[in-house]
Amino acid sequence: MTTLQSIQNKILTADQLRRKLALWRFKQQKIVFTNGCFDLLHKGHLHCLTSIADLGQQFIIGLNSDASVRGLKGANRPIQDEQTRASLLAAFSFVDAIVLFEEATPLQLINTIQPDVLAKGGDYKISEIVGADIVQNKGGEVLVIPYLKGYSTTGILANS
Repeated sequence: MTTLQSIQNKILTADQLRRKLALWRFKQQKIVFTNGCFDLLHKGHLHCLTSIADLGQQFIIGLNSDASVRGLKGANRPIQDEQTRASLLAAFSFVDAIVLFEEATPLQLINTIQPDVLAKGGDYKISEIVGADIVQNKGGEVLVIPYLKGYSTTGILANS
């Protein structure tokens, strides 16, 4: 298998993810989840994603589809298409799975995954994080990773 094939194999459908989840749960591995658009990957993303990956053994990223990003960020976004964004994230060695979702929020995906840890980057309050109640009700953790100052896609675009 080539390196590119190995990367592409991390981009999963919901059904493929369910099979992986069953194996990981059987092995009693801690499953960590985050989500986002990840339109232009930058140092701030790297800081946040590596911090989140360190919270467990299996790291899943829910990635907003192109249509979902447009609905959230406007007609000029995303800058990079969903397959490019998914491939770039999957190329990180610390990422175990990427799953695209069409909805505005990852609530349905979180309900399917039932992660042990749900983490977001930024200045959220835990009560504002979509799916926090699902994770907390099953005894999991919900965490906020502070942004790395000076790094945001919106800021990069504003300065270009």
